[in-house]
Order: sequence, then structure tokens, then C-alpha cells
Amino acid sequence: MTPRQFTIGMVAGEASGDMLGAHLMAALRVHLPGARFIGIGGPGMQAEGLDSLFPMERLAVRGYAEVLRHYPGLVWMRRKLRRALLEARPQLFIGVDAPDFNLGLEASLKRAGTTVVHYVSPSVWAWRGGRMGTISRSVNHMLTLFPFEEAIYRKAGVAATCVGHPFADMIPEEDQTASTRVALRIAPERKVIALLPGSRQSELRYMADTFIATAKLLSQKIENPLFLVPLVSRETRQYFEAALYRADAAELPLTILFGHARDALAACDVALVASGTATLEAALLKKPMVITYKMAEASFQLMRRMGYLPYVGLPNILAGEFVVPELLQHDATPENLAQVLLNTLNDMVVRERIPRRFAAIHRELRRNTAEQAARAVLPLLAHAMSSTA
Repeated sequence: MTPRQFTIGMVAGEASGDMLGAHLMAALRVHLPGARFIGIGGPGMQAEGLDSLFPMERLAVRGYAEVLRHYPGLVWMRRKLRRALLEARPQLFIGVDAPDFNLGLEASLKRAGTTVVHYVSPSVWAWRGGRMGTISRSVNHMLTLFPFEEAIYRKAGVAATCVGHPFADMIPEEDQTASTRVALRIAPERKVIALLPGSRQSELRYMADTFIATAKLLSQKIENPLFLVPLVSRETRQYFEAALYRADAAELPLTILFGHARDALAACDVALVASGTATLEAALLKKPMVITYKMAEASFQLMRRMGYLPYVGLPNILAGEFVVPELLQHDATPENLAQVLLNTLNDMVVRERIPRRFAAIHRELRRNTAEQAARAVLPLLAHAMSSTA
């Protein structure tokens, strides 16, 4: 068969999945230049040639309360997408993260004879471990980002390959503080605090006011501070600016960046980060941080009862201990956050120890992720093609 006859289904549910999917598509095209990709993805995957049947933004909901509000629409979209994929008859389907949406879709496709790969393990090691049975019924192979996950799946009888994390490939191991400050025209002696309140409007709804109030407290206790706030969209910027207005915080020494989260983290002395992928970026940049998060109270209570680990931030999970502080939900008051950030900023022992711990994590995760993922996928695709020949 010629490469033009390969059809690969893919679904990503948010920006981080779109990035992973786009990199994997580019790596696969080296081997399969004529392959067709169909499913759901964002601008990155579409630029690599994905025929996206629905807007990816419809999948970008988080937390039980938020998902319940969107549930009928998500069910309708998954049904329509399943029908379209079954008609397209892909030899391989790759679900990129978004497990609550993808696993049900993957189970249907697997029953229909499609070989299924899931890229990015659900957090079965942190909460909802009962999903392992669903995963084993839904996928043929799991691609994990973290080494400890591979062993968990293999022990459960699910084929798995650790491919590393793309951020570890993208971010240099050397310190980027001085060069980034030169690029951003920030004086080397200035105290810089990066504020990352989240990438979704729903996250800013819970986090923006708290982050601004924290910055106001810090500005009273730090000489000549600078707050860098990277925001990913016009909507999130408008929401944050409205929160600044509500807080009467126009005088804060604060710069909003359009995107450039990595630059903000690279330039900072310490970061306040909403729990998520940004905490891993901060760790790979070897930065001290305080991790925080707020969500709908119902969602928080459910997740707390179902959790297995004492920490939620990826840096602490990967280290296996509390390397950086976490203040969540009711503990995430401006007073608490400001005090812990000050403690971190002023503790030289901590600021010397943290980069060493994070450097070890960086080395472990640096594996040329996209190529490793492609190498894991290609034999599965070849087997699927031979089975239907």
C-alpha cells in the first residue's frame, strides 16, 4: 500500500494536547508523508494537516461542575465524531490527553477494530485509579510522559512506552535568567515575580482576584518589584484587566505579556503558578515557585476525596516529596500566598537546593519525545495494516 492510504484519527482537547499532537504528526510525516489525519485539534495540529471536524475549544472544560454543564453537548459531539471516524475507517486512532472525552470514543473504535493509542496518561497514580480497567478495555498502547507511569501500566497488563516530555526537549538545561532579562529589558538587580493564574477563562474567574491581591501585598514588602503576567488570549487578558480595575491596582508594577509564559518564568526570581503544566515549565527552568489552585467547591471536594497523593503539583509528584509549597482552595488566601512567596524569595538555602532537584528531573524527561512517540506508534500502524491486508 502507498502512504496515501494511511488514515490516522486524532483528538486533542486543549492547547497542551494540540502541541503534543502537532509534534507527533510532524514526526510521523517523515515516515508517512501522504498520511491523512482526521479528528479534533487546535491550530498546531491543523497546521500539520489535521482535518478538524469540531472546534477544539469545545473540549476545554475542567472540573466536575464545569463538565456537567457542558455534558449534553460533549455527548452529542462525541457521537457525531465517532460516526465520522467509523466512516473514515482509520487504521490508527491517537487520543491526546482529554481522557474523559477520549476514553469512551477509544473504546468504541477499539471494538470496531481500530488500533488505539492514548498519548498522555490520565492521572491514575493521583486519583481515580479505578479507570485502569476502562483504559485497558479502551486502548492498545499507552504513551506516557513520565517514567514512573510506564511501570504502573505494565504491571496492570497495559502495553506502555515512556516517551519523555516535550518541554524537557525544548527548554535548555542551562540557566536562562540573565539572557531573558536582557531580552525583556529588565535590570538584573530587580526582584521579578511571575504570576501565572491559568490559561482558561474559567481558571481566571477563580484565580485572578487572588493573584492581584497577593501582588498588592508583595509590592508593600519588596523593594522595586516587577510582576510579569503572561496570558494566552485576548479574552483572558480582558478578564485580568477587569480584575485589576476592580482591585484598584492600576499602580502595581505589573506587565501583562501576550503569551510568553516561558519568558516570564525564565526571567523571574520566584513564581506563583496555578497548578498545571506551567508548574512543570517552571521546574524545567529551575525556578522556585508556589503552586496554588482554586475551582468550584463541588469539584474540589470530589477531587480531594478521590486523591491518593498528598500533593497535586507535577514538580512535587515527580520528586516524590514537597519540594515546593502548595496552597489550594481555602488555604490560597492572598495573605498566605504572599507570605510563602516572601519566605521562598528570601531563603537562599531553598533557592540553591531547588535548581539541583529540578535539574535531575530535567535530565530524566529529556528523550526527544516526538520521535520516541513516532517510533512507538509506527509498529502498531504497520501491524494494523498487515491485519487488514
